[in-house]
Amino acid sequence: MTVLISGAGIAGLTLGLTLHELGVPFRVYEAVRALRPLGVGINLQPNAVRELLNLGLADELETIGVKTKDYGFYSKLGHEIWTEPRGLHAGYKWPQYSVHRGHLQMMLARVLQERAGPDCLVTGAKAKGFDTSGSAATLHLDDGRHVTGTLLIAADGIHSTLRQQMYPDEGAPIWGGAILWRGTTQAKPFLSGASMALIGHDTQRIVAYPISAPDPDTGLATINWIAELKVDPSSGWRKEDWNRPAQLSEFLPKFENWDFDWLNVPALIRGAQQVFEYPMVDRDPVDSWTQGRVTLMGDAAHPTYPVGSNGASQAIVDARVIGAQMLTHGVTPEALLAYENLMRPRTRNIILANRGSGPDAIMQQVEDLCGGAFDDINDVIPHQTLADHADRYKKLAGFDAETLNAQPRWIPAGAKLA
Repeated sequence: MTVLISGAGIAGLTLGLTLHELGVPFRVYEAVRALRPLGVGINLQPNAVRELLNLGLADELETIGVKTKDYGFYSKLGHEIWTEPRGLHAGYKWPQYSVHRGHLQMMLARVLQERAGPDCLVTGAKAKGFDTSGSAATLHLDDGRHVTGTLLIAADGIHSTLRQQMYPDEGAPIWGGAILWRGTTQAKPFLSGASMALIGHDTQRIVAYPISAPDPDTGLATINWIAELKVDPSSGWRKEDWNRPAQLSEFLPKFENWDFDWLNVPALIRGAQQVFEYPMVDRDPVDSWTQGRVTLMGDAAHPTYPVGSNGASQAIVDARVIGAQMLTHGVTPEALLAYENLMRPRTRNIILANRGSGPDAIMQQVEDLCGGAFDDINDVIPHQTLADHADRYKKLAGFDAETLNAQPRWIPAGAKLA
């Protein structure tokens, strides 16, 4: 009854922890030979934090993350458009965390191997393809090995080999012209000290938030930042380079005058030891994630623009929903279909919303209406309109406070698969 998991990212590791909790045999196969703490900052919404706390990871999250207090939009001139409390400060029963993606992945891998044994994670095992037959699913590895289990879950990311087999004509991820430069800088936290700020508009913006507590001696924290510019997609930019070390001269001049009384953006950018460049890409929603005993999860199923802090959070929720459906349907294809029927419509709506009507769409409206210059935002957009827009997105993504606080646990405490 072994479940095969292809990919040891946040999705695959959380699924491994969930299956171990339920008493379901599993094994995770990861392409790289040694996991390393790669990446920069991400946010975990309360719906995902709830699931990690239910997995007994409260102390670990507290060690590696920062509880986000507030989330705000600001014009290119540094004027506040909209700020709202987050996590516990917004009435949720669970916090929102800002964390380093690599630190989260390494923590999940360590805890998984502590609980399930070191052999539960096989590295140097790159997926090549799959077969699914009456009572088994087989994962083919590119070194010639073949492993067989009851089910196979593809958690191998936006470049999923297993999704490619399901959709051989899909092609590369879709790039709409936005380029991201990402880095971390040791600097003093701004505003509340645990604020997440989005500054600018559709064609030029900065996102910044702390992902560590301040050092007690220096007062400096690790500030994660993302600089984004949009270019003409036909301009020939090197969008095939997925994680390219970048030069500040490629983008810093555009932000030189973004020095506000609460955040000095050019100083923040200059303070990074290393900066990486990424294309902002997603994929079109597909009509099915499941073929027989194989299904997709996380970025393999629903890669979306990094808007609204949904990528890692949704991957974690996917893992818990798969576990919940196994409790109901057993380790069967019916469980995979039940998971897909619950999650695919929701994530489809998130993918499409993040292409233009996500929570940050209000920033471009302000730019269009007044060029980012105002004394009172209510003279530009009424406060209630801003609040309604923010609430709609949270409901769409499934983490508005009222709904989430009332939602029963996906997996009851102590539940085991018979």
